[in-house]
Amino acid sequence: MNHVFPRHTKSELPIAAGGDGCYLIDSTGRRYLDCGDAAVSCLGHSNAAVVKAVQDQVAQIAFAHTGFMTSEPAEALADLLIEHAPGDLDRVYFVSGGSEATEAAIKLARQYYLETGQPERRHVIARRQSYHGNTLGALSAGGNEWRRAQFAPMLIEMTHIAPCYEYAEKPEGESSFDYCQRVANELEAEILRLGPETVMAFMAEPVVGATLGAVAAVDGYFKRIRDICDQYGVLLILDEVMCGMGRTGHLFACDHDGVAPDILCIAKGLGAGYQPIGAMLCSDRIYDAIRDGSGFFQHGHTYIGHPVATAAALAVVQELTTRDLSARAGVMGDRLQSMLESRFGQHPNIGDIRGRGLFRGIELVSDRDTKTPFDPSRGVAGKIKKAAMSEGLICYPMSGSRDGRNGDHILLAPPFIIEEGQLVELVDKLDRAISTVI
Repeated sequence: MNHVFPRHTKSELPIAAGGDGCYLIDSTGRRYLDCGDAAVSCLGHSNAAVVKAVQDQVAQIAFAHTGFMTSEPAEALADLLIEHAPGDLDRVYFVSGGSEATEAAIKLARQYYLETGQPERRHVIARRQSYHGNTLGALSAGGNEWRRAQFAPMLIEMTHIAPCYEYAEKPEGESSFDYCQRVANELEAEILRLGPETVMAFMAEPVVGATLGAVAAVDGYFKRIRDICDQYGVLLILDEVMCGMGRTGHLFACDHDGVAPDILCIAKGLGAGYQPIGAMLCSDRIYDAIRDGSGFFQHGHTYIGHPVATAAALAVVQELTTRDLSARAGVMGDRLQSMLESRFGQHPNIGDIRGRGLFRGIELVSDRDTKTPFDPSRGVAGKIKKAAMSEGLICYPMSGSRDGRNGDHILLAPPFIIEEGQLVELVDKLDRAISTVI
């Protein structure tokens, strides 16, 4: 008996008691290969440098409210992030997680236009089948219908255009380039429909995570998006909460697409699970508008810029950069893709194997030729999660891939330190779990 309010009240969960590299260990001593903790544990569960950084910082100073003081680890982490950040991103606003980062981004976009004398700009455009967090503002921007449905009457009005989801939505006979340009141009059409003078931002994930299962945009899509935003004076917000911090083979996922946003959100891999932390990065142009205007960003939380959290994240980013672990994620991700294709490429119930780096998705279908999803009543994703746990594998199955109700996928996001033999273990255990359910 306990008093914890769990995510699922009818589930009985093992108790996490230890961590060893790529493995979580429960209270009975059973080991689970951790490849599905929402893309958080990029360094595994026993990185000595990060543990020491946390211990040292707690011993020095645990907390200082940012309304009164800054801290050395926060300043050093911001400098390191900006050193590697794309484009003219120049300032870092620390928060405690991904939803806080995207919420802050939406508010900053609104305040930027107030500070620059454009109060009529109020609309945010995002994409269907996206996910930007669970606070009401972030949920409003997200296009995950299953998560939005029961809170719909409370959500802020935002509009959603098509995702760049080539596998399921590109018509037969249309080239990949023509498809990505067409769906990107939906942004321009929506801006014109709403009125260009009323649109403040477009928000998107460079590689869509939980809702679609590691769907990367077709090359050329985000360059067209960037051009449209520039043409109409709309801010581009990129949500790299799940796909950033080396996960896709680049420290910042948008580097693959050759574009830089005006505002960028990170979390998950930033703290690698050692501390809860997220961040919003913005351009010098946006920061200067606040600094030279009211001088105060009308937003904040008690734990922003927490010294222990930023000390942990500083150690994480130092590990990622000095050991070039982003590149390693790219190499090992390509190896994982090859293994998945070899094992499942002709499987009658696996329609697509996709992703970048160590961020891979497998879409499950009832018919491979027609790409028809399983009937949602079968609960395929949930059953695979349970079967994988029985095999000693933590993966991230999800339902509603196609439209919030139909479609199932498996998201794989192992630590960047994973070895070749562990990739084999991953594929073998996943194979057995899928065979058990299908």
